[in-house]
Amino acid sequence: MSLEQDLKTRSQGKCELCTASEELYIYSVPPAEDEDIDNTVYVCGTCKEQIEDETKVDANHWRCLNDTMWSTVPAVQVLAWRMLQQLRGEGWPLDLLDMLYLDEETLNWAQALGGAEDGEEIKHVDSNGVVLEAGDTVTLIKDLAVKGSSLVAKRGTAVRRISLVHDNAEHIEGKVDGQTIVILTKFVKKSK
Repeated sequence: MSLEQDLKTRSQGKCELCTASEELYIYSVPPAEDEDIDNTVYVCGTCKEQIEDETKVDANHWRCLNDTMWSTVPAVQVLAWRMLQQLRGEGWPLDLLDMLYLDEETLNWAQALGGAEDGEEIKHVDSNGVVLEAGDTVTLIKDLAVKGSSLVAKRGTAVRRISLVHDNAEHIEGKVDGQTIVILTKFVKKSK
């Protein structure tokens, strides 16, 4: 059987990301260089175009990841994780990222592109210089007015399961009163 036939069988003839059934292509998930069933996905033209060109991304198209991120196919999981990371500024992908579990090997593959260059790693540190990691709980050290909202996040508020903004060491994201906000790391301290 050919690779395309194997992918058609695995995907039941649909895009493995959005389930469209028209205009399907074989897509090798970078940094994979060879095309085999383990590092390729069957995607529609719309998904392929948006994966390859960030300027054409339509956030609403990717709401399909709510279902397809649960795929058992590592290559599909990698693309779902990458697109959710790219769209994290929309708000709704943060909840999906919190739920999405990737084993260590798949996560390393997903993180293989982008981010810090030449081994330079972005470190997020709190007001005391303690390194923060995704999933940590932090406490606000001052009242913070949330831009674009009437919400004031009060000093002493615990923000659980923070997310790190991968391209900015001074920003983290977390939920306060059910609203996802961006917080400057200099205004938090890591909770024990």
